[in-house]
Amino acid sequence: MNQVTFSPKPLIQLGSAPLLAKPAARRLQPTSPAMTVLTDFSQVMPQSVDADTPIDEAHLKMRYSGVRLLFVMDHQAHCIGIITSKEVIGTRRINIAMQQRNLTHDEVTAEMIMTPWHKLSAMPIAQLASLTIEDLVLSMEAVTDQHLLITEQNDHHELRIRGIISASDIQNAVGKEINPVPMAKSFADICQVITGHDL
Repeated sequence: MNQVTFSPKPLIQLGSAPLLAKPAARRLQPTSPAMTVLTDFSQVMPQSVDADTPIDEAHLKMRYSGVRLLFVMDHQAHCIGIITSKEVIGTRRINIAMQQRNLTHDEVTAEMIMTPWHKLSAMPIAQLASLTIEDLVLSMEAVTDQHLLITEQNDHHELRIRGIISASDIQNAVGKEINPVPMAKSFADICQVITGHDL
């Protein structure tokens, strides 16, 4: 039996400071498939915290994970709501939670300031797959949320969150040549951009 001899190749020394490769920026059109702006949790790990997580700890997790939204989970692994950076940095919901429960700031948890699941906007992934970005935005024009949950049935016919779409991601992906365009804070804002400007 012939044995293949491995001949290691020498490593190189850098002769100058190199550049860094980066993914090409996606430049989408309003007519691009809506699926192209989906953050798909079958490919990207969603970030979450337990319901009883202190808000300062949740804020740190956002910073270290580079996200602006966390899913809030109960002990049965069900998503009971979401918290965004606006809630953990802002004071309104935190102050309300402190006053209503007579708590200190350190005692306020994610569950106390989250947006509960029954107040979130959602769309089945099969419906999303049939839409363009413009179709999606137009169907969401009356919604003041910044995030849309995308759902599907798992193998046991249980509802699960397959992914998420944010208004700011759509704005960044479509790209605009008009300056200045204010950063969208909701799907209603995105609708104004798409229908009111020549992208």
